[in-house]
Amino acid sequence: MKNSRRTYSLLHIFLILCAISPAQTAARPTRSNPVDWVNPYIGTAGAGSDYGGTMPLVTTPFGMTNWTPQTRQNKISVTSYHYDDTTISGFIGTHQPAIWMGDFGYVTIVPELDEIKTTPDARKLNFTREDELATPYYYSVVLDAGQSREIHAEMTATDHCGFLRFTFPPDTRPSVLVEATRPNIGGSVEVSIDHKEISGFNPHRMDAHLGPFALPNFKGYFVVQFRDSWAESGTYHGSDVRGDRTSVSGNNVGAYATFRARDEKVIEVRVGTSFISVEQARANLQKEIPNWDFEGVRAALKQTWNQKLGLITVDGATDDQRAIFYTGLYHSLLYPRLFSEYGRYYSAFDDQVHNGVSYTAFSLWDTFRAEHSLLTLIAPERVGDMMTALLQNYKEGGWMPKWPNPSYTNIMIATHADAVISEAINKGFRGFDYNLAYEAAYKDAMTPPDDDTKHKWLDREEHTPYEARAGLTYAKTLGYVPADKTSEAASSTLEDAYDDYAVAQIAKAIAKQSDYEFFMNRSHNYELLFNPKTGFMQARNSDKGWADPGAGWTEGDSWVYTWSPMHDIPGLMKLMGGPEVFNRKLDEHFSGGHNKHDNEPSHHYGYLYDFSGQPWKTQAKVREIATQAYSNTPVGILGNEDCGQMSAWYIFTAMGFYPLNPVSGDYMIGSPLFDRVTLNLAGGKTFVISANRNSPQNLYIQSARLNGKPLLIPVVRYGDIQRGGNLEFEMGPSPSKWASDWHPEPLPRFQNNPQ
Repeated sequence: MKNSRRTYSLLHIFLILCAISPAQTAARPTRSNPVDWVNPYIGTAGAGSDYGGTMPLVTTPFGMTNWTPQTRQNKISVTSYHYDDTTISGFIGTHQPAIWMGDFGYVTIVPELDEIKTTPDARKLNFTREDELATPYYYSVVLDAGQSREIHAEMTATDHCGFLRFTFPPDTRPSVLVEATRPNIGGSVEVSIDHKEISGFNPHRMDAHLGPFALPNFKGYFVVQFRDSWAESGTYHGSDVRGDRTSVSGNNVGAYATFRARDEKVIEVRVGTSFISVEQARANLQKEIPNWDFEGVRAALKQTWNQKLGLITVDGATDDQRAIFYTGLYHSLLYPRLFSEYGRYYSAFDDQVHNGVSYTAFSLWDTFRAEHSLLTLIAPERVGDMMTALLQNYKEGGWMPKWPNPSYTNIMIATHADAVISEAINKGFRGFDYNLAYEAAYKDAMTPPDDDTKHKWLDREEHTPYEARAGLTYAKTLGYVPADKTSEAASSTLEDAYDDYAVAQIAKAIAKQSDYEFFMNRSHNYELLFNPKTGFMQARNSDKGWADPGAGWTEGDSWVYTWSPMHDIPGLMKLMGGPEVFNRKLDEHFSGGHNKHDNEPSHHYGYLYDFSGQPWKTQAKVREIATQAYSNTPVGILGNEDCGQMSAWYIFTAMGFYPLNPVSGDYMIGSPLFDRVTLNLAGGKTFVISANRNSPQNLYIQSARLNGKPLLIPVVRYGDIQRGGNLEFEMGPSPSKWASDWHPEPLPRFQNNPQ
C-alpha cells in the first residue's frame, strides 16, 4: 500500500465489536460448498481510502477482467464499489487491483429505460442491500428505475469475458449503453447492426504518469454482443446522442442498443475483453462463451471456485471465522491477474504483442511477505508462469517490476521480485529460467536506476525513470541509502538487505558460490542502521552521521522498522543485546500500540517471540491480532486488503504457521485457530493440522508432533508440508515451555568475501 499511512480506526473497532452481520447473509442458501462461505462485502466499507478497498468481484481465479457493480466513478484512491452507496450507474469490467492503484482499459455496461443517459449521475439507479446478492461466481441486484419499475441485473464471468443479463419491465423502452471512455479520455466505438455487436477500445491508464513508458499502442479492447436484435442503435460523443451514427472516436464516447417495448424483456449481453485487438476480444468470447447459456457459465464458474477454495478444508471454525477464512482465500486467489490471451500477450513494457503466458498486478511490496508463499501451496500450477511473467517484464522493459499495473509504476521501495523468484527457486519450482532469474536479480542488486543521484525518488514521483533500488549509487559505497540524498532511505536500506539475501539464494541455486557469499555478506547491511544508544534502527546521512529519527521511513517509523530484518532475526536480537532485551522491547512494541497490522511491515512481528525463547507470547499475540483485525463485516479488513496479503496473513495464522522469512521456505508456528485444517496438495497428498482441545481459551501449545514424532522447534518447513502428513498440537489454557529452547544462529558472514 502506498497512499496514506494506515492506523486503527475507532469506527472499525466499534463495528467489529458490534459484530454487524453482512446484509447478504440472510439471503444466502444453505452453505454446503466452500464458495457459499465467501462474503464479498468484507472490506468494501470504510472512510476515505484507508479501508479494505475490496469490491464484490465476479471473476475466475486470477481472471484478467473482473466484473463489479459501479456505485462510484473509480480512480486512484477510489474503487468502483462502496458498501455505503445506494445507487448503481453501471457494471464495469475492471482491472483495478486495489484502492490505491488505478484502473486501465476498462469498459462499462449500463441498463437504461426511456431516453439515453450518457453521464453516471443521470443514469444511476437506486438499490437496496436486500435486493442484492454477491458471490464470486454470480452477482444479482434489483434496480429501482422509477415509476414503480424495476430492472433485474445479473452477472457471471470467465477469464477474459463477462456475461450480463438484464430483465426489464413490460411495456418500456429498454436500452443497453456501452461506455467506452470518460471525459478527457480519447477512445473509439463502433456499432454493427448485422452482427448485433458493439466494439471499441479504451486507452486509459490511470497511473500512466507514474512510469517511464508512454505506450502509444496500449488499448483495452472490447466486443459487446447481444443475443437479440435491437430496434434502434447509435453512438454518443459527450452529450451528443446520434441514432444515425454507427461509429465515433474522441473523448467521452460510447454506444447503445434500444429494444422494442413488449412483455417483460430479458436482454442477454456477453462482453469479450482484450489488450491485443478487437479481433482477439471476439476470439476470447468465442472460446469462453460460445453459446448463450448464462446458467451454464454461472455453474461452471461456481464449480471452479468450489474446486479452488476446496483445496483447504476447516473443522471447528465458527460461522464468522469460516466466512473470514474463505473470503480471504477468494481475495488471495484474485492476484496476480492473468494478462495473456491464449498463447499471446500485450507487453506494457515494450508496447508489443508477444507469444507466451503473462500475469500482471504483482503488488510485490505487500505480497512478497505471505501472499506468494500461500500461492505456492494453493496454486502451484501458476507459480512457474508467474515467475516467467516477471522475467518477461525484465527482458522487455529492462527490469523486473515493483508493481506492474500493467507497466512500471515506481510504487513502493526495494526490488521484491527478487524475493518472490528466490522463494520459488528455493521451493523447487520449475518452468522458468534460473539463469535469467539471476541475471535480472543481479541487475536489481548491482545497477542503480538511471539518473539515480538526480532524483530524491519521492513517493509516487512522476515521470521518472524506473526506480529499481533508489539510492543504490550511494549504498554501494556507504553500505546504506543516505536520508539526505534519497527519500525513504532507511526503509529502503533495510528492505534492500532482505532482497540481497534473496539474490544470494538464487546465486547459490545456480552454483555461483562467490556471488552467494558476496550477497549474504551485503545482506548484513541492515546492521549499519542500528543505533546502539537508542536500540532502534535509524536513518543515516551521507556524512555517516545519524539522521533525524523520524526521517527515511516508508509508511512507518523506527518502531515499525526496527524489527524488519526477516532474514536474520537472531542477528537482530544479538544487536539488541540478547533475548532478554529483545523480549522486553518487543513487549513494549505491542503494549505501546506500535504494531500496525493494517500495514505490511508489521505482519511478521507477532511471530518474533518464537526466536527469543517465548513462543507462548507468539501464540497469544497472533490470536489477538486475528480476532481484532478481521471480522465478517463490510469493515472486516483492518486497512487495505493489498491484493491478498492481508488475507494471506489470516489464512496462514488460522492454519497455525506463517512464512516470516518466505524465501527460506520455513514457517513459524503460532496458534491454530481451528480444530482441524486439511491442505489438499498437488499430486493427491494432504497435510493435516489438528489442534486437540482447541478453543478460544485453550490457545497455548503444550506439545506438538509432526508425522507422529515430537516437534520441539516452532518451525514447520515447506518440504514437510509438500510431502504430506500430519502436524498435531495439544492445546491448553496456560503457557507452556514448548519450543522455548530453540535458539537459531545469526546469519553467517563469509570472511574471505568482503562486502
